[in-house]
Order: sequence, then structure tokens, then C-alpha cells
Amino acid sequence: MAHNTPSAVQQRCYTVDDLRVILNVSRSTVYQLLKRNEFRWFQIGGGKYRISKKSFDDWLDCQS
Repeated sequence: MAHNTPSAVQQRCYTVDDLRVILNVSRSTVYQLLKRNEFRWFQIGGGKYRISKKSFDDWLDCQS
């Protein structure tokens, strides 16, 4: 049986801080992008957000 270890999830998802660094923007700007549903994301316990790497990377490619 396969287990979802933190490293497996991390390989498929970005955090808000990851996007903040990648885009060189503030946390509030990242939250605005999430609110506008610019890419796929979900919320986990404690109010933490995870963003689909594929969805975000596809969105970023279209911004050029």
C-alpha cells in the first residue's frame, strides 16, 4: 500500500510561501490569486493552502 509521505505531497504541491518566492510578491498577493482561482488549490488543516504544481506551472507559462 502506498503512503502519502510529506515528500510525496511536496513533489506535487506548492505552498503560499513557495509562490511568494517564485513570483517575488507578497503573501497577500498570493492570497488574491488564490481567491481569483487562477490555478487549482486546496486547503488543509490549520488554514494552510496547497497549490497544484502542474496547475500553477501551466498558469505561469501562459503569463509570458
